[in-house]
Amino acid sequence: MAVHHDHGHTPAAWTGVIISFIGFCAAGLFMVAAQPVPFWVSIGVILLGAVVGGAMRVMGLGKKEDPQVRIARAEAAEAVTAQAATPAETPAEANASA
Repeated sequence: MAVHHDHGHTPAAWTGVIISFIGFCAAGLFMVAAQPVPFWVSIGVILLGAVVGGAMRVMGLGKKEDPQVRIARAEAAEAVTAQAATPAETPAEANASA
């Protein structure tokens, strides 16, 4: 059976997409109407959607991190730290031992 995925159905994602969609529709309208200034303002609204969605995610309204991912990330960080703590052989030392 397939693993359940929620595909980002969060308030942050919905808000960002709706704002960007409104900007996209307005940009299309103004492009056809040959109005360059409102077109570029609409492009700004599209970018604003990404900023608002990201800000809401930072405020805790985005997808929560899976506990298994958090554990795997901590284990990977420990492995990298342990590897960095052991001294590495220089190429000269490697040739001398071979």
